[in-house]
Amino acid sequence: MLTIKRILVVIDPSREDNVALVRSRLLAGYLGADLHLLVCENRRDHSAVLEELCASLETAGITASFTQAWHNNLTDTIIRTLMAHGCGLVIKQHTPDNPLKKALLTPEDWKLLRYCPAPVLLAKGSALWLQGKVLAAVDLGDHDDQHQSLHRSIVSHAADIARMINGELHLLSAHPAPMLSAVNPIYQLRETILEVYGEKARRYVEEYEISERNTHIDEGPADALIPRVAEQIGACVTVIGTVARTGISGALIGNTAEVVLDQLSGDVLVLKPDDMIDHLQDLVEK
Repeated sequence: MLTIKRILVVIDPSREDNVALVRSRLLAGYLGADLHLLVCENRRDHSAVLEELCASLETAGITASFTQAWHNNLTDTIIRTLMAHGCGLVIKQHTPDNPLKKALLTPEDWKLLRYCPAPVLLAKGSALWLQGKVLAAVDLGDHDDQHQSLHRSIVSHAADIARMINGELHLLSAHPAPMLSAVNPIYQLRETILEVYGEKARRYVEEYEISERNTHIDEGPADALIPRVAEQIGACVTVIGTVARTGISGALIGNTAEVVLDQLSGDVLVLKPDDMIDHLQDLVEK
């Protein structure tokens, strides 16, 4: 996260509570990053409001610029602006979709999580981050290099945020239920599963000095465990990864990040594997 030097902030001019702007000011101050404000609309001119916001940011010592644009849809507009201005992070306020609408149409924020070639922070509430709890959610059962690299990035970003807000870092991983029929004897007993997952968590626990009480390894599906633990600890932000599943499987199953988005009361920072970021950037450039 420390390498991010320009942040794209999606502004909804119809809202008075610019939660995304509040989060971006905090991050920009810590990272020494510039802000680029974006209004996704072509019906009314909002340049006066954007100029006023930029002037306020400049007074606070934060370099800011703005764009008002529209390219087919919200997601395309955000991604095109992100690429054009070299931003390394998108911050957008999230509003839960109507369940019926969500069943019929893919929510715009889901599309953004799937296709954006940069980390996305969805700001959900007005609660302050300062001295809050940051939850890094990883899947310690994944063994391939792509997922391990993603997990390192998740914990690293969460640790950066925890340091920034003088907060408390928590680590979470769900593990499968024991099965006596499992080929690997490790997965036949809960005790051996916990031992294996605990050993895999050790590298993060030691590197980031995470206490035992802040390490949450439990049985169950991740999309149920993550919201439960986040609520128990009162997480102000949860950092999670996505493999950006698309197509029929994505529509029917959904990514964990998408499933838990409306269940979490705090903000959500979503990361992707590096090779997927590169692929998405290539698609945009074509």
